[in-house]
Amino acid sequence: MSSIAAIILTKNEEKDLPACLESLRGVVDETYVIDSGSTDRTVEIARTFGARILEHEFVNYAAQLNWALGAIETRVDWLFRIDADERVSSRLAESLKRELTPLGACVTGVEVARRVSFLGRQLRWGDTYPVWLLRLWRRGRGCCEDTWMDEHMVLDGGKVVRLAGDLIHEIPKSLSEWTRKHDWYAERECRDILGQSGNASCLHGQAGIKRLLKQKVYLRLPLFHRAFLYWFYRYFLRFGFLDGKEGLIYHFLQGCWYRFLVDAKLYELQQAGARGYGVVYL
Repeated sequence: MSSIAAIILTKNEEKDLPACLESLRGVVDETYVIDSGSTDRTVEIARTFGARILEHEFVNYAAQLNWALGAIETRVDWLFRIDADERVSSRLAESLKRELTPLGACVTGVEVARRVSFLGRQLRWGDTYPVWLLRLWRRGRGCCEDTWMDEHMVLDGGKVVRLAGDLIHEIPKSLSEWTRKHDWYAERECRDILGQSGNASCLHGQAGIKRLLKQKVYLRLPLFHRAFLYWFYRYFLRFGFLDGKEGLIYHFLQGCWYRFLVDAKLYELQQAGARGYGVVYL
């Protein structure tokens, strides 16, 4: 029987963490919570579920996860990256318990389908499902690529397979918190764009294709216009309107407002550079 260790990065996740940990019961053998200074009940909750707590200062997700991979002492067969606002569906749980063991040694990574649950509605359209993410890998065979945003796991070789069942991404805690977080995301994405971070060729499958399209097509379109074009593509051409009112809110905020905000911050940096002073994003 293959053994699994889950890795969860946290900071003030007392609202989301219990459901995440509950969904891992009977699925993983070990759980590691990597906390970066929570001031709420996150650490206490993790301990009640039997998780092992490691604390480390947060710089970005990639650096935090790679630090965890070096700090965790485990002999499990597989490592499983999961966020506090994600849950393992019952079907995915069964797949993880039954289908990992028969995999040959040539298989070093496993992709799972992420489904967004937004304002209580599981979205299906607008390129939101399925989003295949490499979230499980054999211990010692993977690391996180060094980017500020949209980071993916990179393997040192081997085959990647897919398992049935969904990884449910439950968002948002509140729209206010969600928009504040995306303002923070936008600043970090600007770093990647200006630094030309993220090599599409090192990514597997769908993730690599999406990264390539973003770098070779989307980022070459005119500033600001591309945000509206992307929203139109998702909401109309990819049938995002079929996700109802929740889909309208999600696709506009995530597919248009957020992308426009990234462009606005890029423009702000360009104007600051032209005037001879800089804007610092932390």
